[in-house]
Amino acid sequence: MTAPFDRVLVCDFETAWASKPYVDAQGNQRPHYSITKMTTEEYIRDPRFKAWGMCWKELGDEGQAVWVPRQLLPKFFASIDWSRTAVLAHNAQFDVAIMAWHYGAVPAFIFDSLSMARALHGVEVGNSLKKLADRFELPPKGEAVHSTDGMLDTLPFEVELELADYCRHDVFLCEEIFKRLSVGYPRKELELIDVTLKMFVRPLLELDSDMLKDAIDDERVVREALLAKLGVKEKDLASNDKFARILEALSITPPTKPKKPTKKTPKPVGTLHAFAKTDAMFQAMLNGENETLALLCEARLKVKSTMERTRAQRFYDISTRGTLPVPLNYFGTLSMRWSASKGSSLNMQNLKRGSFLRKSIMAPAGYEVCVTDLSQIEPRVLAYLSDYHEMLDIFRAGKDAYAEFGSVMFNIPGLSKETHPDLRQASKAALLGCGFFLGWASFAQQLLTGFLGAPPVRYDREFAKKLNLRKEHALDFVSGLAGEKRVRRMLEIPHTCTEDELFTHCLCAKRIIDTYRATAAPVVGYWNRLQKLIESSLYGGRVYEHKCLRFEKERIVMPNGMALRYPGLSAEENEEGFLEWTYESGNMRKKLHAGVLAENTTSALARCVMTDGMLRLAKRYPVVLTVHDEVGTLVPDGEIEEGKAWCHAQMTREPKYLPGIPLGADTGAHRRYGLAKA
Repeated sequence: MTAPFDRVLVCDFETAWASKPYVDAQGNQRPHYSITKMTTEEYIRDPRFKAWGMCWKELGDEGQAVWVPRQLLPKFFASIDWSRTAVLAHNAQFDVAIMAWHYGAVPAFIFDSLSMARALHGVEVGNSLKKLADRFELPPKGEAVHSTDGMLDTLPFEVELELADYCRHDVFLCEEIFKRLSVGYPRKELELIDVTLKMFVRPLLELDSDMLKDAIDDERVVREALLAKLGVKEKDLASNDKFARILEALSITPPTKPKKPTKKTPKPVGTLHAFAKTDAMFQAMLNGENETLALLCEARLKVKSTMERTRAQRFYDISTRGTLPVPLNYFGTLSMRWSASKGSSLNMQNLKRGSFLRKSIMAPAGYEVCVTDLSQIEPRVLAYLSDYHEMLDIFRAGKDAYAEFGSVMFNIPGLSKETHPDLRQASKAALLGCGFFLGWASFAQQLLTGFLGAPPVRYDREFAKKLNLRKEHALDFVSGLAGEKRVRRMLEIPHTCTEDELFTHCLCAKRIIDTYRATAAPVVGYWNRLQKLIESSLYGGRVYEHKCLRFEKERIVMPNGMALRYPGLSAEENEEGFLEWTYESGNMRKKLHAGVLAENTTSALARCVMTDGMLRLAKRYPVVLTVHDEVGTLVPDGEIEEGKAWCHAQMTREPKYLPGIPLGADTGAHRRYGLAKA
């Protein structure tokens, strides 16, 4: 590949800030102005923004970086051919956004040592310039920036000299850290960093401010009307204790749940109010026949669930400042997926499908957002890794995988969404969730609160008949020592139904789990292999290759050259006499077993497939967002149909490292992002 640039400039900005409220030059009281208390977008687009200057040097050149003072910055940026110049920075989202938004300079390519460090060292550990300098035994980062706190209008000459030296040292550290991180770093992953950062620094999507304003007003009217109807105040519903007293006044016992163990209190004593949206007992009140109680719970959710209206307000505020920068962390999770940028207060990875927020995101005039979403990619990848050929054949034939799997799972030929909707839904839940060693009790509990975002479900006797459950199955569930443990585990599940109803529900959940495992025997075999590899490879260091995965000491190398990491892996014998494996995750330890590895390897490999397609799309169309397994690009109005077909073909191209895997995708386009796949 020919590099899309002729040289790389290592850059770092120094900007004005104030950590505390202050009085401006006109005598007005102003709030704090600091990147630590504002989002990057807010800070850089604020009218108070001021760059005191920046340092730069060419990557690899000898000598110190050059300081460019504030008054010379416009001339400097105008003198560079940015179409052939790349930029390296530590936290390039910040520095390059300043270049692009204030000086019109969008580099041909963006390197970011912070993104690379997160991928190589993990997202749970610190990857600041200061910590990386310590990690690589480089001269420590300076402290001069603290002397500029509160200087928003002018910068004394002696302070500027000190700040320039501080900035030069940061550029030195950034370059030295990059040299160490870049050894063997995959080219495609560097391209992904560039694509990810350009979604932010080159924001092309627009926001419909009128739609957002109307939605905010409508939500407020509905919420206030509901509170008035019930005769309660917002602060009463927001407080757990006050909400509990409201329920008691209605002769309703407030539901509770045991406290969860934490690192500080591994064996907590006592209970908490079960008022969360994910609590089964709260869901029962919300969806029960007591209308007043249901309205109270609905009002409670509207008061407590501020995420949607907060995000709507944030979207609206952004719309008043300009287009929508999409803030994502490349390699934000252990399985290499994206996450919301830290401090962005905007998670573009969990916008609810069909929501007005998605619909408020628009392509600029003359374009549509073309969205290509890999369909059922994780079940396809898991089937490939486990040699589950029957499932691969279902995908290859383009059939309804959930219905086809259900017909085998429940031995009902011709099962479909129309003939057996409840069994198909159970099959879908099994296919999507049970492939990662999900236990019956966790499955039963998640069903009561809504499995994978679906509405809450409690299996009843009628459904048990459809599963061919009989008396002997019930007796087996409670028999012997294993039965005693199952009953104890069942009673630990928060519930508002009777114990008999909970028993039926759990019996059905276990039947589905057992039937899945019997039907998907190759997946169970894959779990067994992974469990052995924890000890022999991840712990013992024996190198083992399974298809395109390479298992080594404390890591699994993926086909893109990156690795899933399990540092400090060790085992202890649990109360039942089995080895329990854990690894370091920041300052905590997390459990590791076959189900976790199955999920991690499947998710990471699906990410490889998706990002390969994304990079192909970026060669022709600008990538403007990505959510899980979907990629959004801007396609000109004159080539929508051709562009859709091309995008679909690029995303479903068979990877060389997964020969024979059947891929599928849903592709659509619309001016509004939320309607692209409607």
